[in-house]
Amino acid sequence: MAFSSLDEILAFAVLREEEAADLYAGLASAARTEPLRALFRELEAEERRHKILLEKYRAGMPVFSGGPSFPDLGLTDAAVEEPPGPDDSVQDVLIRAARKEAQAADLYGRLAAAVSDAAARGLFELLLREELRHKFRLESEYEARILKEG
Repeated sequence: MAFSSLDEILAFAVLREEEAADLYAGLASAARTEPLRALFRELEAEERRHKILLEKYRAGMPVFSGGPSFPDLGLTDAAVEEPPGPDDSVQDVLIRAARKEAQAADLYGRLAAAVSDAAARGLFELLLREELRHKFRLESEYEARILKEG
């Protein structure tokens, strides 16, 4: 990943947020229960808000970069990830989604470390925390549905 400007980085991040929102839209439509549909719709909406934050910053508007941190439960880190398929279990879907959030958090951590602009770094650190919050929510759902039921 080599970028020649902050604008290229922001454009890339916008695309990644669109992909994440589309992923959650698809998961919501395929979810077999209303609680999972609701969770995926919420995550879709949050990814769309991330895109808006990036676009606002890209347009020169200030963006608040504070917010709480969330623990990384690590519940899905060592789980076996199956390729997506029509017969995905809830476990498969939650593992895949949590891993996507971990990848997004890693990306924003690397972007925050790579930029010299303090405001951009703050934005990427905010998005890093947001993606870790998403992973926390997914892993909490995984714990409740898979680990406690088993």
